[in-house]
Amino acid sequence: MKPTTILIADDEPEIADLIALHLEREGYRTVKAADGREALQAVQRHAIDLAILDIMMPGADGYEVTRLLRERYSLPIIFVSAKTSDMDKITGLVMGADDYMTKPFNPMELVARVNAQLRRATRLNRPNPERANVIEAGGLAIDPERRTVEWNGECVELTPKEFDILYFLASHPRKVFSVEHIFRQVWGEAYYDSSNTVMVHIRTLRKKLGEDANKNKLIKTVWGVGYAFYG
Repeated sequence: MKPTTILIADDEPEIADLIALHLEREGYRTVKAADGREALQAVQRHAIDLAILDIMMPGADGYEVTRLLRERYSLPIIFVSAKTSDMDKITGLVMGADDYMTKPFNPMELVARVNAQLRRATRLNRPNPERANVIEAGGLAIDPERRTVEWNGECVELTPKEFDILYFLASHPRKVFSVEHIFRQVWGEAYYDSSNTVMVHIRTLRKKLGEDANKNKLIKTVWGVGYAFYG
């Protein structure tokens, strides 16, 4: 099991060392950076689980580092700053920080907040086994275990064959399947050229998903070839 790694970005070495000391006593691995540029490089080089950032750093300040991190990463961020006004705290949280502490601070309180943020991140990122196989695309959720479909939070009542068609296509997004292939996959029988069963089911399926009303083409017709799911 890999150790939890925490980035400490602060241009005051004494503060960075103090934070590192207490975090390492808790069993965490730490990586230190003296400015915003080094902080961004550290995130690229190491598997960082949480970042503690000073705001007033040379180069890129904490706000800019947070903005850039939020474009690519979802790791928790805690600001530790000498900026103490309520507006400073609000700005930090709006910029994307998960927590904000002012200097001087109690190192043990910071450790407690680190623990809390990591617990929260673990809980949010833990997969839900009941929804492990659910296909989600935009506002659509297809649950093969319960054989249910929701569109923008509303349950859509489908026949068994309509569900099977939708789930089959959605399981292979943007891949085009012929009518014959869909028929053999869903019905498990030989396909007859005169049969329009698949087309009728897809027409009804589209109506139930509201495609006629709002033009959201989840199932697209590829003329001369077949159908594909583009949710």
